[in-house]
This record gives sequence, structure tokens and C-alpha cells, in this order.
Amino acid sequence: MEQTIDPTLGPVLARTGDERAVLTSFLDFHRAVVLRKLRGLSDADARHRLVPSATTLVGLVKHLTVVERNWFPTLLAPEPGDVYLTSEEDAVASFTLGDQETVAGLVEAYEQACARSRAVAASVDLDHVVPHPQLGEVSVRWILVHMIEETARHAGHADILRELTDGDSGAF
Repeated sequence: MEQTIDPTLGPVLARTGDERAVLTSFLDFHRAVVLRKLRGLSDADARHRLVPSATTLVGLVKHLTVVERNWFPTLLAPEPGDVYLTSEEDAVASFTLGDQETVAGLVEAYEQACARSRAVAASVDLDHVVPHPQLGEVSVRWILVHMIEETARHAGHADILRELTDGDSGAF
């Protein structure tokens, strides 16, 4: 009996691909899961705090937008004025929502940051090494693996927060 593979599962489709295809498909999959967790929610529900920390569904998206910008363009293709964020204050601010920020606006910013990250990462070899202000040096391969871990961890947080919000759970 032939099994059908859901074509939306990039990691499954890349199962025999080269290293870059596997890494980028897993990262894109987890990016999409994070965004799916916001689908159908009001701004109020997406902003609602359900845990003692400042973590909210839309706050996770804001944080991941900062993380995307920090790890890809700022490290691999910095523009004048780009500064790699490292402080505890920067981390807290990355989750903090302004009164005027909306789910739609933050989702759009995240999608743009991910598109920029994809373009920057695709422009350099996996073995390319850059200086990192805290770690010394990192390769593009390491950055991709780190971003898979970071995004997947926050996708898990988003799944729990969504389940607490309206009972919806799972990657899809």
C-alpha cells in the first residue's frame, strides 16, 4: 500500500535532500507552526498572559522576529547601524508588546524577517564562519541548527499557550 505524504511537511519532502535543504526545511516548518498558533485568534486572545512570565502568543512572534534579525542579517550581512542584541533588557523588550502593536503587524514583521533571513542564509556557504560577540565564532550551519532549536522551542510554548486559550493543539 502506497503512503501519501502531506506536501505541507517540508522536512518530510526534504528527507533525501542535501544538508541545506534539510536544515532550512526544518526551520521553515517550525516558523510556520508558530504562525499557525495565531490563526483565528483575536488580538486580545493573542496578547493574553496565561503564564507568570510576560510570554504571550504574539509576544513569542515579536521575540522570534528579533531573534531572526539578530542571527541572520546582523551577523551575516550587517548594515550600518546594526547592533547584535545581547543584554537582558533586550531579551525582555523582545517579548514586550506596545499598545499599538497588532497581531497582523507583528506577523507581517516576522514574515519579512524570515524572508530576509532565508535570503541572507542562502547567500553564504554552510561552512562560512563569522565573529559572534559572545561565542567567538559561529558557522552558518551552527546558526541554522540554533535557529531550528530556538524556533521549535518557542513553537512548543505557543502550542501550550494556544491550548490554554481555546483548546486547539498540535502543529496544524
